[in-house]
Formats: sequence, C-alpha cells, structure tokens
Amino acid sequence: MMRSLSMAIASLRNHQTFMDVISSNIANVNTTGYKTARVQFQELLSQTIRGSSAPRGGLGGLNPVQISLGMALGGIDTFFTQGSLKDTGRLTDLAIQGDGFFVLNSGDGFAYARDGNLDVGLDGSLLHLTTGLKIQGWAADPNTGVIDTTQPIGNINVPLGQRVARATSLMDLQGNIDASTAIGDTLSSRMTIYDSLGTEHEIMLSMTKSSANTWDWSVSDPNAGSSEITSISNNSGTVTYDANGIFLSSTPAAGTTPHITFSTGADPADVTLDFSNLTQLVGYGDISVSNQDGLPPGSLTTFTMSTFGEVNGVYSNGLTRRLGQIAIAKFLNPGGLQKKGQSLFAPSANSGSAQIGLPGQDGRGQVSSGYLEMSNVDLAQQFTSMITAERGFQANSRVITASDQMLQELVNLIR
Repeated sequence: MMRSLSMAIASLRNHQTFMDVISSNIANVNTTGYKTARVQFQELLSQTIRGSSAPRGGLGGLNPVQISLGMALGGIDTFFTQGSLKDTGRLTDLAIQGDGFFVLNSGDGFAYARDGNLDVGLDGSLLHLTTGLKIQGWAADPNTGVIDTTQPIGNINVPLGQRVARATSLMDLQGNIDASTAIGDTLSSRMTIYDSLGTEHEIMLSMTKSSANTWDWSVSDPNAGSSEITSISNNSGTVTYDANGIFLSSTPAAGTTPHITFSTGADPADVTLDFSNLTQLVGYGDISVSNQDGLPPGSLTTFTMSTFGEVNGVYSNGLTRRLGQIAIAKFLNPGGLQKKGQSLFAPSANSGSAQIGLPGQDGRGQVSSGYLEMSNVDLAQQFTSMITAERGFQANSRVITASDQMLQELVNLIR
C-alpha cells in the first residue's frame, strides 16, 4: 500500500509536468517561431516476484511475475515542423521555408532562431529586433558589392544615408548616321559621363565617313582647357556596316574603350562604347545614348531581401547594390537543440555542430521577405492532451485516496 502511494505521488508529479508543457505550448500559440514540445512517459523499474521457467517434463513453462514500480518522465521532445507564414508587409521580416536557423551573435558565441523579426540598429547593424542580437552573414565589398562566402561570418551593416556614386563604364549608342553623307564629312554628338566621385563630364563622339559603309570614330574633350578631363587615350577606331545599313563590326575588336583621366582626384575611367544599335541609313543623322551605367551621388534610402538571403541596398540615384548575405545554419539533429529562452536555441552534445551556409543550399530552407513564421502549436491537439493529463492526474489522486482508506482499515484492525 505504501508502494502504491509512492507510485501515485510520482505519477501526480509527472502529470503536473505534462500539464506544464501543455500550458507552455498554449501560452506560445502566437509566439513567432515557437516550436511545440511534447511529453513522453516511460515505465519505471519492475520488481520481479518470480522468475520465468522453461517447459519440462509434462509441465508447461511459467511466465515471470513482476510488479511495476510506477512511471517516470521519459523526455520532452521539440517538434521542428514548419509553422505557417504570416504576411506582415514589412520587408525586414524574414521567414525560413524549410530547415535551418538564423545565426545571431550573442556576445559569447552564436545563438540560433527561427524568428526573423529584423531591423537596423543605431550603428547600422542588421539585428534581431526582439533580442537586440546581431544577425550574422557575409558583408559585401563596399565598392563592388561582391560577397565572399568562403570568409568567416560576421555582422551585416546597412549604412542608411551613406552616399555613393558610380563611374561610367558602358555607353549604349542608338540612332542613325546618314548613309548619303559625303566621304570626309563628320557627324558629332556630345555625351555625358560620370567619374568615380560622381562628377559630371562632357565628351564628344565624332564619326567621319572614310569610305562606303565605313566610318572612323573618335572621342575628344569638347571643353578642352576649361574642363576637368586631363587626357583621353585609346580614343579612335572604325565602325563598319553592311549593304543594308546594319552594324557589322567595330575596332578595336574587343570593343571601344577610351581611357579617360580626370583632375578631380577620381579614378581613371575606361568607357566601353557599344555601336551595335547604331544604324547607317539614308535620311538623317542623329547619335544619342540609350543607356549609360554611371550615376551621380545618391544616398542609401532603403534595402530589400531576396529569397536567397541577399541584402540589397537601394539608393536615391537608382543604384542597387548588394550589402550582405544572410547565413543559415542547419543541424543533423535539431531536436537535440537546447532552448535558451527568447525563442533562441543553442547546440548541445546531441544536436551536432552548426553547419552554416547559404539559404536554399544543402537542405537549408529559403528565405521569404515580408513574412514571419508563426508557432506550430496545434490547439486542438493541445486541448486533447490537456484532457488526457487531467484524467491521468485525477485517476492517480484516486489511487492515493483508495490506498489511504486501505491503510485506515488496517489501523482499525487493533480496535
């Protein structure tokens, strides 16, 4: 009887733990990135009253006689199934579709989270809004936007308000040069370029007809003596057309790249001129620029996220440049991760080490901008488990009552 009391008390304690886990799940039904926990019970030791015996002679075998000594808490598992995505309309909110975790710098190591509620801190770092921890990834080269994912991960900086410019490196020409132009005549057009500091400069493109269907081109400084262009080299060549006035080729063969130096302190510019859309037909002569990739100074006004975790800065001058790449970590056994609170996880001896890489690669999930992953708690399942926990607690409390009554009867035997 004392043993039944002990087992019932232990069962009450474990069913209370069962209810605690259910309560935590229900409390976090709206917690971003929360993962459901589940209790598992196991049988405790069994006392053997009589061992088993094999059949012999004319007698059959005997099964063992054992009395279970109750139940114990077998474990509390975490389910890392995908939660539904909630559309927030906030571009800095991220959700992972598939396996993986965001990597956060906790100051004394890395923490991991499914919650992608991000924002930009006062120092320009991209951080986890609810904890203040900085999101980890790879920073892009500030000049080229190139990202080297072979380097160690670190903070991603979003320098809002930073001003940048871009030097002209390509000019696409369009229009027509008059096929009826006499040999030796010249058609000229002024064009605008930008240096690496964002300063605007004028150059002059001149095309002189040297023979039927062949033109000599040259680039010069139309404001020589008063401009900030110091020199222009590699600034001449030829353009050839077929009998239908369609572009055939230009020299130099690899493209026409005038080399322009400036007195502004800007880097020299190699400007590739693309003649392929310039025709030679009778009627008029007009050369213009359909596109040139140089830009005046502009400030970083906002940024966007791609499905592969790229952080792209958008500048007021129309420039879009990569600022960084968010890293995603995966684990061989995510169920072995240890909860740290604030929806954060830490590796344990049974989770394996973090395998950090790019979203969408090697089994890592993709990133959805403007969404947050909701809790994967199933309320119907939790309410059903609550009934199960309540009935188990109630039944074991009846065992205590019945055992107490039996002890009372035993005490009354001496009366």
